[in-house]
Amino acid sequence: MDTAAIDTLIGQARETLAAAADAAALANAKARYLGRDGELTRRMKELGKAAPAERAAQGKRLNEVKQAIEALVAEREAQIERALLAERLAQEAIDVTLPGRGTGRGGLHPITLTIERVEEIFRSIGFDVADGPEIEEDFFNFTALNTPENHPARSMHDTFYVEGGLLLRTHTSPMQIRYARLHQPPIRVIAPGKTYRVDSDATHSPMFHQVEGLWVDEGVSLADLKNVYTDFVAQFFERDDIEVRFRPSYFPFTEPSAEIDIRFPDGPLAGRWLEVCGSGQVHPNVIRNIGLDPERYVGFAFGSGIERLAMLRYGVGDLRQFYENDLRFLQQFAR
Repeated sequence: MDTAAIDTLIGQARETLAAAADAAALANAKARYLGRDGELTRRMKELGKAAPAERAAQGKRLNEVKQAIEALVAEREAQIERALLAERLAQEAIDVTLPGRGTGRGGLHPITLTIERVEEIFRSIGFDVADGPEIEEDFFNFTALNTPENHPARSMHDTFYVEGGLLLRTHTSPMQIRYARLHQPPIRVIAPGKTYRVDSDATHSPMFHQVEGLWVDEGVSLADLKNVYTDFVAQFFERDDIEVRFRPSYFPFTEPSAEIDIRFPDGPLAGRWLEVCGSGQVHPNVIRNIGLDPERYVGFAFGSGIERLAMLRYGVGDLRQFYENDLRFLQQFAR
């Protein structure tokens, strides 16, 4: 291959590569010269037919052509990348002279709104609001609440245990125990807050919120429990036509125990009984564990899921919506 042929081949390659408008076209142009069936590859295969005296010189010149074409490919590739970058930057450019979009007004989370509403209602009838640690001791979470050593709730399948024999509280009842041990009757307190259990689906979350209530004094009865919770339901949902019923049940810390159901007269849940609370008369052992005489003092306790109340109040069908941080969902509750 003489010098003129080399110049011609390089010139053709330069024109072909310059015409490649994108990476795909550039790859095709490169293959035309340097690919397995490319022009340069074909000529190198024919090198074996040359006379021995000319073979070395022709091989050297073919390598020069290859290097030249590879340099042209790299140069064109860089040009295409710069052009793509410039195009993207032009599309993403921000005109700083345009007026701003403004800032949206924030709002409280629906769970926070629900907790505030529950606290407001119970404060209005003389209940205090207690707070306590989320990492709890076994005594306050289970033993003080009359939970047997072999109770399923103590299992790793239900409770998150942490180092040092501690656990993530499975309910907010430990806050009631701590409060009651520091106060004298009459004891009227609610304990709203986060709780943790090994569970997760459309209606359960490993972290959720509860509000539990306790009233201990002389002469307190289940009739007081019925009156307090029925009044709470009416105020919380802002209507007095909701039916409330008490179903016999079992909890280690109350005896007798009852599940509380409600039924709406209208709307999408009309006619269905919906469980909203566990309750009962405080077990004598629990009264003893808070330092009082069960022969003198009695009381009632109840516990409701905050998310459950929020779902019913706001018509939310999937618990997970509260935690997905979808602004379109959360903006509905801004006020």
